[in-house]
Parts: sequence; structure tokens; C-alpha cells
Amino acid sequence: MLDLVISARRRDLGGFEVGRVLPFMMRRMVGPFVFFDHMGPVDLPPHVPRTTDVRPHPHIGLSTVTYLFDGEIMHRDSTGARQAIRPGAVNWMTAGSGISHSERFDGPIRETGGRMHGIQAWVALPENAEETDPSFIHHGAEELPVFGEAGMTARLIAGDAYGLTNTVKTHSPLFYLHAELQPGARLSVPGGYAERAAYVVKGRLELGGHEYGAGQMLVFAGGSDPILKALEPSTVMLLGGEPLGPRHIWWNFVSSRKDRIEQAKADWKAGRIRLPLGDDSEFIPLPEEPRPSPEPMS
Repeated sequence: MLDLVISARRRDLGGFEVGRVLPFMMRRMVGPFVFFDHMGPVDLPPHVPRTTDVRPHPHIGLSTVTYLFDGEIMHRDSTGARQAIRPGAVNWMTAGSGISHSERFDGPIRETGGRMHGIQAWVALPENAEETDPSFIHHGAEELPVFGEAGMTARLIAGDAYGLTNTVKTHSPLFYLHAELQPGARLSVPGGYAERAAYVVKGRLELGGHEYGAGQMLVFAGGSDPILKALEPSTVMLLGGEPLGPRHIWWNFVSSRKDRIEQAKADWKAGRIRLPLGDDSEFIPLPEEPRPSPEPMS
């Protein structure tokens, strides 16, 4: 039933920590999901310093999906989008041929402080969409399908699952859900996809007589029909889809071709990827130290 269990590795982003789950040495991707970071939870103090912000930086060949449980982040990007990201909403930025964006604490949280908690995922684009025009789409929490049964509620963030769909545009078959379970509640993992996983944000789950806790991603074997049981109040993200084939990743760039990543490096260094509108006075430079490209993701 289980193919692998991945434990989040802590990473300091200069103001708060994240739990890095994907990519992992033994499992680079789950369906098209090529990156998965658990942000926080962290209680930010009043007067959050600007050094905590994520300054403008570039992406190619992917879509970023920012989903919050608590807090607020201001998104700006080079398409001109400016959007406050709040809990339960979907913020889907498609980098395609090249985009830059920033994530700043420009709302009330800057002055008052408060809890920040969420997930940032990257979804690789299929080869025929890697050079699509960049775009940003926001869907409020009220626009997303919510369903439930005894002791369980879930929100479909993107894709198709349990016979439901929504209007979030994706480029390949996938599903992405946020579920809240009370003790004793059970949740079946959606079928019909080649690759599937569940990430425990908080709480404890039981599967096949074993317990799993916060910070663990359960990657399921193909053909299995896993049913998760909550042992205490639990928050779970379900994700998966169809594999896209090998991918390379370097810094913020994802592509099926190594030469395309080299071009993206040169474009950012030369200033050929425009900066976000209204946030173009600073940026994160290309890392000076060369990083070896990992093996192709599968």
C-alpha cells in the first residue's frame, strides 16, 4: 500500500523555517508535483522586518500554488498581478516561458504580527506547455468545492477527485485537496491516478496498523486503495496525478531540458526577465556558486 514515507527536512529561509518535502532523493516527484514546502507554522512578531519578505525572483517551466491555513502574503509578479493571498484561496501562478514574483508581508501582519502557516507547491508543466505565456489566477475560498461526511470536511484546491472538479486551470491531470479530520474520521485517497500521496500537516493518522504524524508525506503504491484514519484532529493535504517524464531543477527553474535551464540563468543574470510591476527596486540575484544539477526527475 505504501511505496515510501518522506519526512520534511527543515530549511531556514531567513525569517521563518519551512519543511522541505519534495524533491527527495528517492522520490523526485509525485505526479506533476515537483516541489512541496510546508511553511511554518510560525508566529511572527509585530513590525515584521522586510528582510523576512521573499524578494523578486524568477521561475520557468512550472506553476506555483500557494495555499495558506493562517496569515496573509502579498503577491506581485511581472504580469502586473497584485493579490493578497489569504487562507483557503488558490493562487496559481504559471511561469511558463518566464516570470518573476515577490511575496511580502505588506498587509496588517506587517504591523501586528501573527501566525503564518501554509503550503507552497510547484507543479511541473508538460513539455508542450513549458513555454506557455506566464499568467496568474486567483480563486477565493468561496469559489472552491467543499464537501464532507461524518467528522471530515475537504476543499478541492485543483483538479478532479471524488467526482468533483473546479475551475482552476491545470495543464495536466492532477488532484490537490485540503482535508480536516476529527478523531475516528476516515478518508479514502482518490483513485484513478498513477501517482498519489498524502501529507500530514498536523495531527496523527493510522494506515495499515501504523501511525504517521505531522511532517510526513505518505506516497502510495500504484493500484492500492488506502484509507486514512485520524487518531486526533488532523489536517491533511492529498495530491497526485499523472507523471510527466524526467525533469531537471536548478534554483527556481524547472525544465525537461538542461539547456533551457542554462538559458534561464543567463536571462535572469542579464535582466531579460522583467521584474514585478510595483516591486522592481530589488531582486534576488542568481546564486554565484554553481550548483550541480540533480539527476532527471521521474
